[in-house]
Amino acid sequence: MTILGIIVIIVFIVFIVYTFIHLYNNLVNLRNRVKNSYSQIEVQLKRRNDLIPNLVETVKGYAAHEKEVFEEVTKARSNVINANGVEETSAADNQLTGALKSLFAVAENYPELKANSNFQQLQSDLTETEDKISYARQFYNDVVLKYNNACEQFPSSWFAKRFNFETAAFFEAPESDREVPEVKF
Repeated sequence: MTILGIIVIIVFIVFIVYTFIHLYNNLVNLRNRVKNSYSQIEVQLKRRNDLIPNLVETVKGYAAHEKEVFEEVTKARSNVINANGVEETSAADNQLTGALKSLFAVAENYPELKANSNFQQLQSDLTETEDKISYARQFYNDVVLKYNNACEQFPSSWFAKRFNFETAAFFEAPESDREVPEVKF
């Protein structure tokens, strides 16, 4: 074997090793981005959960007889706090979103409450947080898409299987949110 042949073999081996390292590191990077983006959703959910007791107490002062709505919000908030994993968190978050809609519907019936500056500020903060949650969910799903593609496309799928990289779950909307709303005039 000539020196040129040995150099070609060495270059080929270095190329293969580099490719393996690159593919593996890319999978690790994408998996960590999925974890990071999910933690960003959790940060925003925590912020919302911290705002809710203040909002409920403010509304309670005006609408004390709406006990059922307050209990529903409190229970839904507790479910979000205790949720584990993407699917469970998604379901609990959707339940809380529905409960908050009920709470705001109650608030609509009390003009003096809607004029209260504390309520307005809390409602504004909660709306801003809901927007951030929505953006964080979208970012999470974008990262999950890239990661899942890497786990399923060749040649990185070979590494994903060998090193136990499992696809991640998307953050999905509940079935009720997928229905087309009925508009009547």
